[in-house]
Amino acid sequence: MAAQVRFEDGRPVREFPSFRGQRNYSGLYWSVTAGTHVGYESWLERDHLMALDFDPQVSAVASQPLWLFWENAEGKSVSHAPDYFVRRADSSVLLVDSRPLERRPARDLEKFAATERACAEAGWAYALWGELDPVEVLNLRWLAGYRHPRCFNAEVAGRLREFFAVPGPLMAGAESAGDPIAVLPVLFHLMWRQELVCDMSVLLGDRTVVRLAGEGER
Repeated sequence: MAAQVRFEDGRPVREFPSFRGQRNYSGLYWSVTAGTHVGYESWLERDHLMALDFDPQVSAVASQPLWLFWENAEGKSVSHAPDYFVRRADSSVLLVDSRPLERRPARDLEKFAATERACAEAGWAYALWGELDPVEVLNLRWLAGYRHPRCFNAEVAGRLREFFAVPGPLMAGAESAGDPIAVLPVLFHLMWRQELVCDMSVLLGDRTVVRLAGEGER
């Protein structure tokens, strides 16, 4: 049964093409969650991958995880490889496709609908994601630059947790913990890990109000 297969441990079922004049931009994103590089075929897919990496409820993610094959109403063979396989912390599964609203022709919508039906049969969830909120994406891109564990410093992190036990401005907290040049990477790393949190719908800045995460927020 497909529902028992650990697709997150597999390799992509197809390659990510790269050629002169290509309209989309493919690449590799180093995922903290996966502990390795995960492929993407567009900047939109990269943004979705980054959001999945930021989500504490996601325990594993893999790109182009499997092929689905079926026959359409005309009896023609159709295939589709969803963009991402996501394993959640509760062991449930989500398949994700990424496509902007303006780039969803009828033929592709039929594929997405068939994928959703297949997921329902397997007991999986399915999502077709479009553009993310632009401010949240900018904030995620910034914090993702500090996602690697090398940005962590236990001593500095302790000072930051103590300061932000009471909500306060981002830069004030950094200055309270030492030289901001050394402290800010640790602060942003803790925000990526969501030990420190803020309103992600507002663009990050010196005066962003940051606080220590409460129970159920990580």
